[in-house]
Amino acid sequence: QVQLAESGGGLVQAGGSLRLSCAASGRTFSSYTMGWFRQAPGKEREFVSAIRGLGDRTFYADSVNGRFTISRDNAKNTLYLQMNSLKPEDTALYYCVLREGTRVPTTMSEYDYWGQGTQVTVSS
Repeated sequence: QVQLAESGGGLVQAGGSLRLSCAASGRTFSSYTMGWFRQAPGKEREFVSAIRGLGDRTFYADSVNGRFTISRDNAKNTLYLQMNSLKPEDTALYYCVLREGTRVPTTMSEYDYWGQGTQVTVSS
């Protein structure tokens, strides 16, 4: 059983930065594709970013491309999301996700494990 624990959320002013972390339990961390989704109040959950197990491929939603950077440290079983130039529309609950294999899908149903989420609030 894989468990995911996010941290690093908080309140920040527009233009600021935050780094989210996701600690994963389980074996062979490098064989898992991992990523981030988010859900704003009153909106559907949406894909943010994902990264393959070895970190050799990354994907971003158009809305965050160029501002967010996903990375992972397989030795620490930890996934990161560096968020720069934050905007009020980035306000959401951010979820860490994981799936086995090398595919990097952008749909929620493709991910087997989800964290509880960490809140990011960007004030204008």
